[in-house]
Amino acid sequence: MIPATAEKIEKEDLPKLQFPKEAVHLSPEHRRELDAKLDRAMKLGNTEQNKCRILFKDAEGLKYVETTVWSFDQGSIVLKYGHIIPLSRVIDVQFH
Repeated sequence: MIPATAEKIEKEDLPKLQFPKEAVHLSPEHRRELDAKLDRAMKLGNTEQNKCRILFKDAEGLKYVETTVWSFDQGSIVLKYGHIIPLSRVIDVQFH
C-alpha cells in the first residue's frame, strides 16, 4: 500500500526531481523481492502495457508514479519516453 504521505507525480515530471546519491536502506530480502517485482513489472509492461506504482524517495521525500516499466538494470528503471528513476532510490513496486 502506498503511504498517505507519498506524493503522486506524473512520469513527465521525473526529470525535474533531484535524487540523492545515497541509496535508501532496504534489507537484502526486501531488495530481492523488489528485483522480482521489477522483473514482473517489466514483463507485464512490455507484453500487456500493464501499469504499476513505483514508490521512491527523492531529495524532498516519498513520491510515487503510475507507469509501465520498460526495463531496469543494477542502476536504474527506464520508463516510457526514456524517463529514469535511480534503482537505489526505489522502495517498492505495486501492481493494480
